[in-house]
Amino acid sequence: MARILMIGAGGVATVAAFKIAQNADVFTEFMIASRRKEKCDKLVEAIHQKGYTMDIKTAQVDADDVEQLKALYASYQPELVVNLALPYQDLTIMEACLACGCNYLDTANYEPKDEAHFEYSWQWAYMDRFREAGLTAILGCGFDPGVSGIYTAYAAKHHFDEIHYLDIVDCNAGNHHKAFATNFNPEINIREITQKGLYYKDGEWLETEPLEVHKALTYPNIGPRESYLMHHEELESLVKNYPTIKQARFWMTFGQQYLTYLDVIQNLGMSRIDEMVYEAPLADEPDKKVKVKIVPLQFLKAVLPNPQDLGENYEGETSIGCRIRGIKDGKERTYYVYNNCKHQDAYEETGMQGVSYTTGVPAMIGAMMFVKGLWRKPGVWNVEDFDPDPFMEQLNIHGLPWHEVFDGDLEL
Repeated sequence: MARILMIGAGGVATVAAFKIAQNADVFTEFMIASRRKEKCDKLVEAIHQKGYTMDIKTAQVDADDVEQLKALYASYQPELVVNLALPYQDLTIMEACLACGCNYLDTANYEPKDEAHFEYSWQWAYMDRFREAGLTAILGCGFDPGVSGIYTAYAAKHHFDEIHYLDIVDCNAGNHHKAFATNFNPEINIREITQKGLYYKDGEWLETEPLEVHKALTYPNIGPRESYLMHHEELESLVKNYPTIKQARFWMTFGQQYLTYLDVIQNLGMSRIDEMVYEAPLADEPDKKVKVKIVPLQFLKAVLPNPQDLGENYEGETSIGCRIRGIKDGKERTYYVYNNCKHQDAYEETGMQGVSYTTGVPAMIGAMMFVKGLWRKPGVWNVEDFDPDPFMEQLNIHGLPWHEVFDGDLEL
């Protein structure tokens, strides 16, 4: 028996829920919980409309509230909590897991609400507590972070004696036919993109201005796309786990229209994450005003298109992979491992676009690895700390097939 509690009901959670329902032989009991129970109920209805008959329970919970989480865990008694809520809520969800004896999995590392900054130190600090409790915590089990780390672990296990250069490349060549929209939570997305760039070289972390470093890279079945160096959390764990790495970077594509809108948003102050006071008219007495506190970026999120609604008209595909250079048997070699995912294929299966799909599928596979006993060890771990082979096998089965290019031009 495997009783799974998933927290979250957004785009990634929708994909993960569909995939869990498709594997009812592995996941025998399943509950979806979110701040709004009606979102969970709507998701279950969509799954059943696709013909999946799994009995899925739903619940309301505020993931910012440890006591509410503990009450839910105590009531449902899950073996594994799959955290697909907001990164702000990672630590409260982990605290409740420790209090109630539940194992843990997420797709994105913690970041504080009041600072646009993310790193693994906050969650790695839980290592001893999870180890002493005999509980497993699996961090960053989406695509990037997630599959990018598993690709690297697979390359290190099978194709390299030493990895020297690692470039993670992420291209979304899709078109959602919106003037401006983000592919996942707008607040998290814009906070990430507007941060300074960060990469690792010769034992040091080097900082760049936001999106300052860029170049055209060629992606399979897509062609050349301008790619921008960014800070991304999996670099932090990968250089720690593979100390032979001399340089590690992360690149992501953006279209010029997207960047123009992003520049305007910043210049207008709409990317601010600090509170400001706004005088709002009363609904029943418009001549009177009341002072309310708002965060500009959260207000912007409310008026931007919902990422969950982009899938129907989304065309094109994503291409995400690792380009690696290193040594095997005394000789230099290059290796490129990647997946391409078509937005329309993702939408037809789950009702979500490809960016949600590429994160939600690995979350389900990570949960499967835990339930099957393949990824279990007390403590707090990143995905590359586990055997990559069974995970790589499941990627081919569940909609994210991977491809390899040996000794090709990495362009980097």
